[in-house]
Amino acid sequence: MFDSSYAEAVAAAFVPTGWPDGVHPPGTPGFEQTAVNWLLDVVPPDYRLHGVLVRHPVALAALARHHLAACVEGARQGYRSARAELGDDLPPGGLAAVLSAYQTEGERLVATARAVDLVGRALRGETFVPQLASSSGGRRTAPAGTASPDQGAGATEGPARSTGRPRGATRGAAGASSQAARATDRAPSATDRAAGAAGGSATATGRAVVR
Repeated sequence: MFDSSYAEAVAAAFVPTGWPDGVHPPGTPGFEQTAVNWLLDVVPPDYRLHGVLVRHPVALAALARHHLAACVEGARQGYRSARAELGDDLPPGGLAAVLSAYQTEGERLVATARAVDLVGRALRGETFVPQLASSSGGRRTAPAGTASPDQGAGATEGPARSTGRPRGATRGAAGASSQAARATDRAPSATDRAAGAAGGSATATGRAVVR
């Protein structure tokens, strides 16, 4: 018999890829407190002065998300303009090091922004469950508003109906082959006529000789 409590425990302990270290899985003891502590480390230190953010972790996650989005955009803009801004002031090796720093920090910021988004969704009550893999690599459950399974079946049937046309083309080819066969059957008749004409010539020649 299937144990639903076991399934709930597995779902509660599961965290998606990109979940931050140190934050307990959603639904487990200490999740909210560890999420708040981690989010406060992500945002500027002065955010700790606002008690409302600690009392309402969802608000803290929203501010952290906007803060990280601005940081990611700033890193991208800095990387794109680094040559124009610093090309005349830094040696070639220094400029390359700056570009490398932008790239490294940009990747870190993108990963942190994803983690903040995951934590914020969990704080709003969203649950994450592992996707069961199949032989084709696994599929996600279709979200609400997408095509239903019946619609998907109809879409599959479309190409199947279109294969009826090649059958008609095959029948047309078979008909053409039949016409060619009939033409071939008529060809001996022409040969017979030629043979008859030759026979007539031979008869006329025989008469000429007799005479």
